[in-house]
Amino acid sequence: MNQGESLPEPGAAGVSTDFSRAIIALMKGVLYREASPLLWQFCLRHQPRIRDYVAVIGLDLFVDETEGYGYLRQRPPEESASGGDPLPRLIAQRPLGYSVSLLLVLLRKKLAEADVRSGESRLILSQEEIVEMLRLFLPETANEARQRDKIAGHIGRIAEMGFLRALPGERYEVGRIIAAYVDAQWLDGLDRALSVYAQEAAGEMSGEEA
Repeated sequence: MNQGESLPEPGAAGVSTDFSRAIIALMKGVLYREASPLLWQFCLRHQPRIRDYVAVIGLDLFVDETEGYGYLRQRPPEESASGGDPLPRLIAQRPLGYSVSLLLVLLRKKLAEADVRSGESRLILSQEEIVEMLRLFLPETANEARQRDKIAGHIGRIAEMGFLRALPGERYEVGRIIAAYVDAQWLDGLDRALSVYAQEAAGEMSGEEA
């Protein structure tokens, strides 16, 4: 499709396959430049039309061209409602739990450190590295195998949310969208945040083992 080619109005017959694929990809999660280069380019070219399309159901398109990712987020009620009752939430708010939140903060810290130290555009960690990174902030346990299984479950959940991308050999690429979720303000008070999360996670894990 050429850049200047116009698309049918949302809901009209004959909507292009590329447009449908882009919407479906965004509805399923984060759209990454590296993972889907063709859809990514289409999304960049047609941001206004995609925004108009998803605005009907109370969503907004966020695109970070520098880092190479885009996703849909729920609009605030005052923006999604047009004088009537607020639209129901399409994207559910899910409580993460302390261990998952702590791991997100640690991954964001690791990404920031890698940017300063190496300047590499990608941060790839093994599952074992991620497990050990979180274990440092958890209480010692007599059942290390069970703890590792639980941490592996947290890693899987974070991957499902789009913050990690699974690679062959039990490795994961840290998605740069994590920088939007755990922003610079978090990093400014990172030591305090890690202390709080470590204490809460310790209480959570102790309660689970009781």
